[in-house]
Amino acid sequence: MQTAVNFRDLRRGAGAACVLMTLIPFCPAVAATAYVSNEKGNSISIIDTDKLAVVNTVKVGRRPRGIALSKDNSQLFICAGDDDTIQILDTKTLTIVGDFQSGADPELLILSPDGKLLYTSNENDNLVTVIDIASRKTILQIPVGVEPEGMALSPDGKVLVNTSETTNMAHLIDTSTRKIFANVLVDARPRSAQFTPNGKELWVSSEVGGTVSVIDAANPKVLQKISFDIPGLAKEAVQPVGIRFTPDGAKAFVALGPANRVAVIDVATKKVDKYLLVGQRVWQLAFTPDFKYLYTTNGVSNDVSVIDVANLKVVKSIPVGPFPWGVAIAP
Repeated sequence: MQTAVNFRDLRRGAGAACVLMTLIPFCPAVAATAYVSNEKGNSISIIDTDKLAVVNTVKVGRRPRGIALSKDNSQLFICAGDDDTIQILDTKTLTIVGDFQSGADPELLILSPDGKLLYTSNENDNLVTVIDIASRKTILQIPVGVEPEGMALSPDGKVLVNTSETTNMAHLIDTSTRKIFANVLVDARPRSAQFTPNGKELWVSSEVGGTVSVIDAANPKVLQKISFDIPGLAKEAVQPVGIRFTPDGAKAFVALGPANRVAVIDVATKKVDKYLLVGQRVWQLAFTPDFKYLYTTNGVSNDVSVIDVANLKVVKSIPVGPFPWGVAIAP
């Protein structure tokens, strides 16, 4: 019986790889490209998700953290915090083709739904900067709390959220007026924010508080808090950071920092279903375009873990550069 499998041949026939699940450890997603920012390497690692390996490393500015792809995936926007700029990487030529003057210490960024605007948090200036991508001009800056970081947009694009690490708040901004209309107090050092796919809830992770606050998006207030209990680990080791939801809104994945786990949460019950052991100091998360796999950046072990979403199993560890931080994936 022949058991050799050529993954490139399998990709030509939709579903063929899944027929051969008994022959291979797991079924690779349709090929995509993952970009990982290496905070201490001043570089971007480029991963071929078919080969499950780094195929290129590009030197960029100092202390790259938050990254985001343009709407057509032709450019990667990179927060080079120590250079006080957002660099623009051409994803075809892998060269820096320009930058945005973002303000001091840009950390995280998010695109408007139409891909025309870029919103970024400026950690040292306590501002959210709004940039017009076509003109590369700053439109305005919105004062927020101390040490802004997390950035999120409601599914309809009407509400922008910023989290401030020291003020311990989620700031809700009307994208039409560009003014804050609600401030919600959460636990200590909020890092990330994400709306559920239906837009009804806003989840905010608190790194030091060790919780995720579930906020009513229509009437901004905390509905409940999700905490984490991992046998053998001290509470202070559990530090929630990145959050991602499956497209159907049924499950949430939460990176737990130095706990070296990703929590899998049932969104309806708000209960943790499972903890997945990944690399050290797991930070940010991103799905492949088909949502079959979830990539995690593990800052201390200098690798990326690949999670099989359907089976809730870690299937691969991919070495990258020093202190991986952000991740974005394009088809």
